[in-house]
Amino acid sequence: MAILLSKKDVADVLTMPDTIDILEKAFIDHKNGQVVMPVRLNIPEPDHSGISLFMPCYLKGLEALGIKTVTVYKDNPAKYNMPTVLGTITLLDNKTGNTLAVMDAGYLTGMRTGAVAGLATKYLARPNSKVMGLLGAGVMAKFQLMAVTAVIKLDKVKVFSIDKPEKQKQFKELMEPAVGTSIEFVDSAQKAVADSDIVTLITSAKDPIIDGDWISPGTHINGVGSHAPTFREPDTKTIKRSKVVCDSIEACKAEAGDFIIPIHDGELDDSLFKAELGDVVTGTKVRTADDDVTFFKSVGLALQDISVAHHIYRKAVEAGKGMQFEF
Repeated sequence: MAILLSKKDVADVLTMPDTIDILEKAFIDHKNGQVVMPVRLNIPEPDHSGISLFMPCYLKGLEALGIKTVTVYKDNPAKYNMPTVLGTITLLDNKTGNTLAVMDAGYLTGMRTGAVAGLATKYLARPNSKVMGLLGAGVMAKFQLMAVTAVIKLDKVKVFSIDKPEKQKQFKELMEPAVGTSIEFVDSAQKAVADSDIVTLITSAKDPIIDGDWISPGTHINGVGSHAPTFREPDTKTIKRSKVVCDSIEACKAEAGDFIIPIHDGELDDSLFKAELGDVVTGTKVRTADDDVTFFKSVGLALQDISVAHHIYRKAVEAGKGMQFEF
């Protein structure tokens, strides 16, 4: 018997600290060569302004096998009153190939996207960090804030977004009690970045939204928003100032405009890549001085989705969540 898990079922059994711990184990597997993760397959549907992405993965150490399917259809909200992004994960038994679960991937994606930045922050930010600059205040920004505050106790978060004042107010009222940290909206990206110990970029910007001159020595930056070859959030100066860590260097070279564009323009080369997250969590020291600027780039990997889905499945079975079904 397989189980069907709704978004609520997933949210009921998944916490941010657990998600960060799961990803730490998954990236250790990745570093140790225990992950089989084919390149993400993309199928465009230009007639309907859509694209489908298929992300399979097998983590041998965790015995987690499955595939995530994500669709991005830009006309959905206006034409069909549906979300732009939809996702489903099918989890399989690694011993038999039998389907164990089919689950909604929306909440899971938000949690794993936040958690990977939280994991990077745990290892790359200065332990005495107190101020966070957050660029973007959409749904995904909430998960980013949850993750960073799960690993570091902050005194203040400065947020810059282009949302209307009522949306900003809703964000502040929801997230302040959730993370136990003061949240202040500022009127420019520069104000959010200046004098911040940690900076998280989680926007849909196509062109750079921060200037390397704004960044204080010792800052850790999470670049999580842009994940396409033609989109970038930091400028070249920021990358040049930073020690760069990727979730996967191979994936970042193929998908991250933050690097692809300046490399194409001859401003940078492959020497900018210092390590992968798996290297860092298994002992590689990237920050060697208090004044080092570190930059973590994530384009999102199937290993994140499948490792977390495996955890959700086990927790859901224990809690009696979901609906059982047979094919």
